[in-house]
Amino acid sequence: MNPNESYVTVEHRSGAYIAKAIEKSQSRILVEIAAVVRHPLQGDLHHPYEADVPMFHERRAASNREKVWVPASSVEAYAGAVPSYEESLRRAWEEMIASMSHMAVADQSDEVDRRPGLAKWAERSIEKLRELEKDYWG
Repeated sequence: MNPNESYVTVEHRSGAYIAKAIEKSQSRILVEIAAVVRHPLQGDLHHPYEADVPMFHERRAASNREKVWVPASSVEAYAGAVPSYEESLRRAWEEMIASMSHMAVADQSDEVDRRPGLAKWAERSIEKLRELEKDYWG
């Protein structure tokens, strides 16, 4: 497999991406981001799903053509069509908003056994995602 011509899926900073493998070392691969599969989670990754933390982080998706090193063990071959970065970012962002909205409603309605405070975390995540929306698309 020529790493200069292969697309892969990778996870990076809680997001998932389709990327082009461009360089390989012993334990890691340098990839160039081509599309967003899953938008990164918002908040403190050391205290996941908790809203009451000192710093509730805003996490942007990796940029189009951004180059990142990822562990080789986390890379999987990708053979499908590669969507445009803009389309994929919009779709991943919308899916994350829908997921957070569902969590907030499900937690508040007690329909599902959830962690305490999940609704508040989801609401804070939506706030951060709305801020990113302005940054991404004006």
